[in-house]
Amino acid sequence: MIAPHSTAPPVPPRTVRKAVVPAAGLGTRFLPATKATPKEMLPVVDKPAIQYVVEEAAAAGLDDILMVTGRHKRAIEDHFDNALELEQALAAKGDTVRLDAVRDPARLADIHHIRQGDPLGLGHAVLCARHHVGDQPFAVLLGDDLIDARETLLSRMLEVRERHAGSVVALMEVAPEQAHLYGCAAVEPTDEDGVVRVTGLVEKPAPGTAPSRYAVIGRYVLDPAVFDVLERTPPGRGGEIQLTDALQDLAAGGTVHGVVFDGLRYDTGDKADYLRTVVRLACARPDLGPEFSRWLREFVAGLEDDRTGDGEAWRAA
Repeated sequence: MIAPHSTAPPVPPRTVRKAVVPAAGLGTRFLPATKATPKEMLPVVDKPAIQYVVEEAAAAGLDDILMVTGRHKRAIEDHFDNALELEQALAAKGDTVRLDAVRDPARLADIHHIRQGDPLGLGHAVLCARHHVGDQPFAVLLGDDLIDARETLLSRMLEVRERHAGSVVALMEVAPEQAHLYGCAAVEPTDEDGVVRVTGLVEKPAPGTAPSRYAVIGRYVLDPAVFDVLERTPPGRGGEIQLTDALQDLAAGGTVHGVVFDGLRYDTGDKADYLRTVVRLACARPDLGPEFSRWLREFVAGLEDDRTGDGEAWRAA
């Protein structure tokens, strides 16, 4: 059968194909677990946190991924490589489910690694990607922020970049008392729902001084012009080269937009939020959720019924 002729114009190829995943931090908030294990490799159910980030990038069509790691992060490189002996052992057992799970990380995208010699901040980590990225726009995904796989935040940001050029940041509205924990944006509305123009950025403003309740979360689509700005950006808060400071420079020129996100985001930046993330994602899993949710309800009910303070509720659950 011959397809009917269509006069619709062809869809232009997306110009953003590369992503940068900074993963060189020391993970001090998770010590002693991160003494020998990169924080990005801490398991969220049965996958390391960084794999969720790479899967998100690949799902949005970013098939060239550069990880900026440190000298103590070899486990990340190994995870996204082939494991021939393990694969052979699983194949010999006929364990195709686990075999696919082991092979999947290396098949997600074309993954590269570079080391950040000195921990000089997120801006410096992004600058380390300059030779790999070249003069192309690129995405940056931070591993502390996991976006639910059912959300389309990154794809939406890429679409905004296609229409407006420049750089795009992800914004989420936070409570005023939490604004000092984030980079916060001053914004102007546009005629597009959920898209704003960013006119200024402040990294972790002092309490009560944030320009708005819109906080920058860990997703960016950056114009290569950011590299020249980062080259001349002096150390800022914490003595580090801050990406927020470079974006402030670009925002002053009117070339930064924000996509407001109100979907499912999981924060693995501290211990309590990490535990909440594991519980939420475990409950959402069809293979684990029903049984785990039943146990969780029984456990919580036991805590509520334990009025004696003897700490025995855990034993019954």
